[in-house]
Amino acid sequence: MTPRREKNETVLRARALRRDMTLPEGLLWQELRRRPGGFKFRRQPPIGRCVVDFYCPAVRLVVEVDGIGHEMGSNPERDARRDLWMSGQGLRVIRFSAVDVLRDLNSVVIAIEEAARELPLHHALHGSLPHDFVAGRN
Repeated sequence: MTPRREKNETVLRARALRRDMTLPEGLLWQELRRRPGGFKFRRQPPIGRCVVDFYCPAVRLVVEVDGIGHEMGSNPERDARRDLWMSGQGLRVIRFSAVDVLRDLNSVVIAIEEAARELPLHHALHGSLPHDFVAGRN
C-alpha cells in the first residue's frame, strides 16, 4: 500500500505537469480535448505512482509524448519498465516523439483515434481499476 504522503506527491507532480506542459504536449492536448472519435482524454493524470501525458479511460489507452530527454541516460529503460507495469494493469501505451507531434499533429491524432478504436470499451460493470490502483497504492 502506498503511503498517503507518496500519493499526495504524485498528485502534486501531476498538477505541476499540467501547468508546465511542453509545446508538443500543449498542441496535442488542444486536439485531444475536442474528443477525437468521441473519446474523452484526461491530461497528465496520476496512474499509480506514474503521471502519464494523456489517458483515455473508456479504452484504457495511455498516450505519451517523448521529448529528447526520454532518449538520454537510463530514461529508455525507465520508460520500458513503466510501459510494462502499465501493460500489466491492463493499459495500452502508445508513444509519439515530440518531433512527430510538431511536424504532423494531424497524423498523430489520427493514429491515437485508430488505436482507441482498436481497443474494446472498458465497462465498469465488468471490472474497473482496483481502488488501490487508482489511488496510487500499487
